[in-house]
Amino acid sequence: MSEVKVNKISPRSGTEVTLGDSGDTFTIPSGATINNQGTATNFGATGSASWNTTVKTGDFTAVAGEGYFVNTTSGEIDVTLPAGTAGDVIAIKDYAKTFDTNNCILVRNGSDKIGGQAINATLTIEGIAVTLVFVDSTQGWLVTDSGLQDEAPTPQFLTATGGTITTVCTDYKVHTFTGPGTFTVCSVGNPAGSDSIDYLVIAGGGAGGRGPNGANMGAGGGAGGYRESSGTVGSFSASPLGACVAALPVSVTGYPITVGAGGVSPNVTGCRGDTGSNSIFSSITSAGGGGGGAQAPTNATNGGSGGGSAGGIPCGGTVGVGNTPPVSPPQGNPGGLGGGSSPAGGGGGATAAGGNGTGPTGGPGGAGATSSINGTPTGRGGGGGGNGTPTCGTAGPGGGGGSGSPGGGNGTVNTGGGGAGTHFPYVAGNGGSGVVIIRYKFQ
Repeated sequence: MSEVKVNKISPRSGTEVTLGDSGDTFTIPSGATINNQGTATNFGATGSASWNTTVKTGDFTAVAGEGYFVNTTSGEIDVTLPAGTAGDVIAIKDYAKTFDTNNCILVRNGSDKIGGQAINATLTIEGIAVTLVFVDSTQGWLVTDSGLQDEAPTPQFLTATGGTITTVCTDYKVHTFTGPGTFTVCSVGNPAGSDSIDYLVIAGGGAGGRGPNGANMGAGGGAGGYRESSGTVGSFSASPLGACVAALPVSVTGYPITVGAGGVSPNVTGCRGDTGSNSIFSSITSAGGGGGGAQAPTNATNGGSGGGSAGGIPCGGTVGVGNTPPVSPPQGNPGGLGGGSSPAGGGGGATAAGGNGTGPTGGPGGAGATSSINGTPTGRGGGGGGNGTPTCGTAGPGGGGGSGSPGGGNGTVNTGGGGAGTHFPYVAGNGGSGVVIIRYKFQ
């Protein structure tokens, strides 16, 4: 190999000098410097990249000094960054404007950081192009040409304490409150990670009514109000009541939790059941279930779901109205009507009204709802069954309502189920206590 040594190359005329012919390759030694009239410190890439026009459609490892067109149409692509040396440049462009659908993940090399964070970066903006320069071990790769580091965001996740905490589906935390407590948000993440929560808030169920005798039957108590978000943030199957209900943004603070108690069955013959108590989390309040009627004038009461009306002679009174106070979507349904001879109506449930008493059979409790917010499909919020002779109404399907013969079954605890109605000398069922469940992505 021939070697030419000169101190200076100058054009014979004009101001340009051409080295070689088209297609020739020139190798510049690492560390070679421009004279002190320039702004660069070496001949390598220092703020710009040479673009590789072969479109990338799968995972690959980037080479310093190159830019890449990345096509994520078929799925997420991981770009492993090279081991960083000060001045190294990498550039990425969303080739098909699909980064918002299938992300491009910038994977750290060893202990190198991205934007000062020891975590991979996620490109999620449609059509984005970013240039990153490796600076030092403190900041690592920094976005330059985009002008905003948050255009190559590193995901940050919400952290919190309170209640009974479990991990489900690998990446999600579930906080379950079966009694009063505080959900304390310690840090809020960002949209690339998580900054909102999904919730299920169920109030205490109403107690069943107690008729004065076998000819005047007590009605089932209504389920506690059932309010749920859609599961979009928490990635679970919500009940139909969660459809189109947005997740709840949170901030760094403590959120007091109230879990409603179930209504208490009456000790006095011929009295309706007590109403359940409200459950509260943040801006979400679920109303306690209405108590089941005994006979007029001890009408059933309104609530998250209403209590059923009593059966027998005299008139069993009016049914309790559900979704009281009103919210959208409705948090519950009305109770069922008592029959003219003896059977009483069932309490309303989360997704259906209580059944009417017919013939000798008490009305069934209204259906509850099923959610997988805690990682397991679970039915909650069923209405209590109405008393009948000889057959009592069943508990609301998919929920925790009470049933049995001669009635008086309690609503299941922490489901907001309504208690079953009965008649003297038996004791009517208590309403089941409520529950508050919170779910979010933590990694």
